[in-house]
Amino acid sequence: MRRRVPLRKSLLVRLLAASILVAVCSVAATAWLAVNTTSREIQQERVQTLSEDAGIYEALLGYAATHRTWDDAGPVLADLANRTGRHVALTDQGRQPLAGSAAPPASPVPSKASAVIDPLAVDQTLAPGGGTTRIDPRAVGPFALTPEERAQLRSEAAATADCLRGRGFAAETGTDPGGRPNVTVAGLAPDDGNATACALPQLSAPTPSEQKALSGLGELVDACLSPAGLGPVKLGIGPVGVVPIPQGSQVRSPGHSSGPSVTPPGAVGAPGPAAAPVVTPAPVPKPNPGSADQAVVSCIDAGRRQQLTPYVAPAALLFISDSNGTTAPAFHLTRAGALRIAGVTGLVLALTVALSVLLAARLVRPLRALTDAAQHPTEPHARVPVTGDDEIGCLATAFNDLSERRERIEEQRKAMVSDVAHELRTPLSNIRGWLEATQDGVAVPDQSLIASLLEEALLLQHIIDDLRDLAAADAGSFRLHREPVRIAEILDQVAEAHRARAEAAGVRLSVLPEDGEAELTADPVRLRQAVGNLVDNAVRHTPSGGSVTVGARPAGDDLVIEVTDTGTGIGPDELPHLFDRFWRAEKSRSRQTGGSGLGLAIVRQLAHAHGGTVAATSEPGGGAVFVLRLPLSAEAAALWTPTG
Repeated sequence: MRRRVPLRKSLLVRLLAASILVAVCSVAATAWLAVNTTSREIQQERVQTLSEDAGIYEALLGYAATHRTWDDAGPVLADLANRTGRHVALTDQGRQPLAGSAAPPASPVPSKASAVIDPLAVDQTLAPGGGTTRIDPRAVGPFALTPEERAQLRSEAAATADCLRGRGFAAETGTDPGGRPNVTVAGLAPDDGNATACALPQLSAPTPSEQKALSGLGELVDACLSPAGLGPVKLGIGPVGVVPIPQGSQVRSPGHSSGPSVTPPGAVGAPGPAAAPVVTPAPVPKPNPGSADQAVVSCIDAGRRQQLTPYVAPAALLFISDSNGTTAPAFHLTRAGALRIAGVTGLVLALTVALSVLLAARLVRPLRALTDAAQHPTEPHARVPVTGDDEIGCLATAFNDLSERRERIEEQRKAMVSDVAHELRTPLSNIRGWLEATQDGVAVPDQSLIASLLEEALLLQHIIDDLRDLAAADAGSFRLHREPVRIAEILDQVAEAHRARAEAAGVRLSVLPEDGEAELTADPVRLRQAVGNLVDNAVRHTPSGGSVTVGARPAGDDLVIEVTDTGTGIGPDELPHLFDRFWRAEKSRSRQTGGSGLGLAIVRQLAHAHGGTVAATSEPGGGAVFVLRLPLSAEAAALWTPTG
């Protein structure tokens, strides 16, 4: 019987699960590595690209803040292209070329601009130092100092710094990007007498050129405020840029926690830290949304843009691209990233190979044991260990069962050869002995001797016929001549054939009356042989005064033939061997207590040939019941009508 393996223990399922696990782990590890490394490389490339873009934007923004046109921007763009390895081009708002890093441009400009270069509208993402008004602090315009003013302020700044150092302060001089000298002092309060003594406030006073620019800005602001009924407004330059000065305020130098500094702030509306003097109203008004102050701040911002427009380059579109025309630089995996991918890929491959080898070794080990055991079948007790409940475990179990059956068959074969030799030797020895006695004149060949020799010859013939029948059954050439038979006639014929022997043994043989009539399709000769062997065995093992009963009854779609005796019974350890060849409960092989040992084996073969079974039940001292179960045909089952 084929043993079914649970699905969860199936070798196919386990191998499939292991393969899926290895594949998923390998793919997941490789995918994670690729994504992680690529993301890191892309992030680094992106940061580098953004840094390069911001640098290009900052450089061109500075050029636009200090030049009126883009006419001389070609060398600047070429230098930027050489440093970044990317193509840089500028066009006006109508996409007409202004300048480029190649002449003519190596490729058409992309469809989307990278940024807008406008010093009066700074992109705070790329250049966060433009202040809230987004005006580039390098856009000085009319607030630029003349060379004479710069020289005079530089001399005053040096003298002021020397004065402060002589008083114990750490004063540093510097120059703003616009060229205005400044002094930075740490630890000096704005109202400290030392600042006044060293003429520090004088450095923040506007120069004539700055005062002129501030006046021009005031006119623009007043023109902006007049339609709203506001103004005029007096302007000054403080830490937060150009602011209105309230009536009655005093102009003073700026101050902060680290000491006064004449460095002009780059804040809202400021002309730039390099160009404007620091003139701070006190206090600086804080505009409120929706109030007149906000209108003043808006007009200051608009005036600043209007005042600076003639001094800066017009707004231009910036295009940054690779040599192939793409706006984003080509992604190139770094050496470290490639080594990381190679290393982790190698590790994943090594783990995959190790796991595969482990699984293969676990799979091959029991197969090798099976192969070794199969190559040495002659060794006694050839067994293999059963390591699981999968297909290999079932195979090992089946191999062990096969080995056990082979050993039993080998033992049965040896016993059968011995039994056949013994069964044939006995009648042949008798025949030979009587013939030799007759030849020597010891015995007289009378009728009784001839009858005895004939009986021994018939016994030999019976044994040979039984062996032939068993050999035909084993070879699968056991032929049946089926025909409809009446079971009552078969039982009567068998009883009549064995009645004389039963009477001679003092055993009463009877056939139970049937409750109905039944027909089955069977070979009548073989059926009589099977029932006869059962009756002969029952008569042989029933002592004198006992009885043997033969009967038949239906059981569903089967016909059950029972042979019951009142003999000595059969022990429980002997029942499993009743239908083995040459097996007899009486080991002495006495002719009075046992036959050849082939009768019941032939009954089993005949029952199987008819598609039925044979079994026996017994208790020691309580007789035995042999049950022959044969299938009825569908028509016979329908015709079986009990008569009550």
